[in-house]
Amino acid sequence: MLDEYGLAIAMVVALLVGIFSGYPVAFLLGGLGIVFAFIGDIPLPFLGTVASRIFGGVIENWLLIAIPLFVFMGLMLERSGVAKNLLLTLQRLFGNVRGGLAVSVALLGVVMAASTGIIGASVVMLGLLALPVMLKQGYKPEMAYGVVAASGTLGILIPPSIMLVLMGSIMQISVGDLFKAALIPGLMLGGLYTLYLLIAAWLRPDWAPLASEGGAAEEAENQAPLAVALLRDLLGPVVLIVAVLGSIMAGIATPTEAAAIGAAGAMLLALFLKQLNVKALREVCRSTSKTSAMILFVVVGATCFSVVFKRLGGADMIEEMITGTGLGPYGLLLLLMGLIFLLGFFLEWIEISFVILPLLLPVVSDLDFGGVLQGDAVLVWFAILVAINLQTSFLTPPFGYALFYLKGITQGNVSIGTIYKSIIPFVLLQLAGLVLCILFPSIVLWLPGLNG
Repeated sequence: MLDEYGLAIAMVVALLVGIFSGYPVAFLLGGLGIVFAFIGDIPLPFLGTVASRIFGGVIENWLLIAIPLFVFMGLMLERSGVAKNLLLTLQRLFGNVRGGLAVSVALLGVVMAASTGIIGASVVMLGLLALPVMLKQGYKPEMAYGVVAASGTLGILIPPSIMLVLMGSIMQISVGDLFKAALIPGLMLGGLYTLYLLIAAWLRPDWAPLASEGGAAEEAENQAPLAVALLRDLLGPVVLIVAVLGSIMAGIATPTEAAAIGAAGAMLLALFLKQLNVKALREVCRSTSKTSAMILFVVVGATCFSVVFKRLGGADMIEEMITGTGLGPYGLLLLLMGLIFLLGFFLEWIEISFVILPLLLPVVSDLDFGGVLQGDAVLVWFAILVAINLQTSFLTPPFGYALFYLKGITQGNVSIGTIYKSIIPFVLLQLAGLVLCILFPSIVLWLPGLNG
């Protein structure tokens, strides 16, 4: 295999070395593709195929228009102050429950995940809003940091998720089906977080004290009755979520059209809350452009890398290595999940999605699980399993981005070791959710109607 696939193996090694060196991933992927095209003596006209794939498969892909629109929607919601108001109201609602503030953070993470889908913004926003209050109230740091980091990453799974949009494009399956399929697993993870927090607070009362006098003072300042405040603060996000996801699930709008609805709705909500001005709009547009450009550059670089890698026999090498294990369909599935989990320690989700996922698709498409798991059902199920798996990549060291965001907002007041310890229970909960979705595919396939 070393003789036959030597260049493909060298290409992977060069990619790992480049990533650990800190070189920008987008340029690394594209540069390695071009360099190994010449090293492998690939005919020059073949690079024209790479260009055609980039322009025809990426630049002209109308589905990818949804990405900047969803990013704009999330950033505008962040600026509108919806999250802060909702957290204060949820804090009042669960104020007399031990661990209630942590539960409020988890529920807010679910709501904001269905509204934004931007991990960095969610983690930073939850951290800035909730961490000072939780630590002041006497919460154990291992619980406080963990719930903020884990709840902030739900946006990568719960629709409208940018990752699901890209996966739909890569795997050539309906993004609407992926959105439907991800909804129940995403809510299930939020429920697992909540259940864990309540049990942990019951078993270890010193980890999650009841609300202090400071909480009572904050409640006194808010003169609105709890029911009115809850309705007021939930109404905007819920209407926006229903407008975006409801239009997709009902078949009224495509994901791109729904993203435009969400972007317009977020602006209207910010206007209603008197948070929309020229400065805010300029900052949101600038951040949207940076995020979208970063994603697009990685997509272009990954396309060049994967096309050349396949030409050098990399796809055949991967397929031979996996199928040569002699495992059955579920054994191979567990092997792939383990591989993706380990890669998540070192690679970003976007690199795994665009470089690794296309190489695994031929293997997954040939797996026979029998029963209702056939055709598109297998691909949708596998995509959601990968999405749940990749959510852990934001929490696993050494390159878990949620951990870096959390470390950044603490301004050096907490050690990275404490943050690492705080996410262990939530990583285990995510893996438990992954196992449940493997054992019971109907959790994923029932809502999109693919479960028989």
